[in-house]
Amino acid sequence: MEVIGINSVWVMLGAILVLFMQGGFILLEAGSTRMKNAGHVAGKTIFTVGIVSIVFWAVGYALIFGGQGNAIIGWGDYFAFNVTGSSADDTVAPSVMFIFQLAFAAVSMSIAWGGFAERAKLSAYLIFAVLFSVLVYPVIAHWIWGGGWLSEHGDQDFAGSTVVHLTGACAALAATILLKPRIGKYNKDGKPNHMPGHNQVFTTLGVMILWVGWFGFNAGSTLTVEDGSFFGFVAINTQLGAAAGAVAALLVAWAFMGKADVGMMLNGALAGLVAITASCAYVDSWAAIVIGLIAGILVFFSIRFFEKMRIDDPIAALSAHGTAGIWGTLSTGFFATPELVEKLQVGNPGLFYGGGFGQLGVQALGVVTCAIYAFAVSFAILWVMKKTIGIRVSEEEELVGLDMSEHGTYGYPEQLSAEIKKSNLPL
Repeated sequence: MEVIGINSVWVMLGAILVLFMQGGFILLEAGSTRMKNAGHVAGKTIFTVGIVSIVFWAVGYALIFGGQGNAIIGWGDYFAFNVTGSSADDTVAPSVMFIFQLAFAAVSMSIAWGGFAERAKLSAYLIFAVLFSVLVYPVIAHWIWGGGWLSEHGDQDFAGSTVVHLTGACAALAATILLKPRIGKYNKDGKPNHMPGHNQVFTTLGVMILWVGWFGFNAGSTLTVEDGSFFGFVAINTQLGAAAGAVAALLVAWAFMGKADVGMMLNGALAGLVAITASCAYVDSWAAIVIGLIAGILVFFSIRFFEKMRIDDPIAALSAHGTAGIWGTLSTGFFATPELVEKLQVGNPGLFYGGGFGQLGVQALGVVTCAIYAFAVSFAILWVMKKTIGIRVSEEEELVGLDMSEHGTYGYPEQLSAEIKKSNLPL
């Protein structure tokens, strides 16, 4: 029981770090969008974390880990059924595991919001947060982490490149398609206009908070301190993957655009973090650098691709979390070492270590099935909402800004009130 207590302290620290990542999302999303929407972006994050927490307590945790489930979904034992005690078989106290998993679910939801930014109704956030937390995230989490069919095949996703990041990104893609681009994003000829966020310092600080919180994500997912060197090793891989992603994205942007784009560097850091999330416990440190470098390159071209396709993604969630999540999940199929696979007892070694194409095939299967499921269900939910209650604010409300149209006040009241008066738009 003493070991359970020590492990529980470590995992609780991880849960706090992951939950604190919401502060990073607030700054990242607010800084990456326009001033007239800053208060709305910040406020809806707290609102939806509250919704996700209650839904996860009621049904989400049980749908992932419920003891009466099958290969497709967990079942029974709702309302955080057994989180008040522990047994000798537990590595971590169930109550601590619950709050740790809740924080992961909230992060996936925050990633999805990237596709809603600057044009969605607050009511859309409320309804979608409930349904995503019941019908989308728990199903995929059960498949891979809760004893579902992908775990039976040996899918290697240590801390959630697929479960958390790709799932959220697929929901964001569905929202972005159904909501259509923001007013002014594209000209009639289809040429995109640059719509910069209002505060790059906020965005940068948000990424740094996310970077620090990621140690709770990845190193916390070891769930134990009995082998102190292992969670340190996972942390090193996390750091190297993020660092390589940041450097690669800045350099490739500099080479192609002639300018060292700070925003692209920040997306590269996030892409490196997302990519190493699946593989951080399965690969050597040199491979973590390679994985991060490739993620940083991919995010640059992915952002340009989505913009060319007229998919308006203000936070670059589709690229930093979706494209990088795909690569990160596939990467263990190349780089997973026999020693680490034996330690974790999940799947098989990667292609470059004599494992053949078997594990790569399992990883690809996980990517394809989870992406299709998350996108299809999210699209269906949002399509029904669009046809019934509507999911996008009116043109006038979008022009005024969601701070005023949804909340009746601005995040920057002194600056924006004067600007709105000059523009002759209603306050």
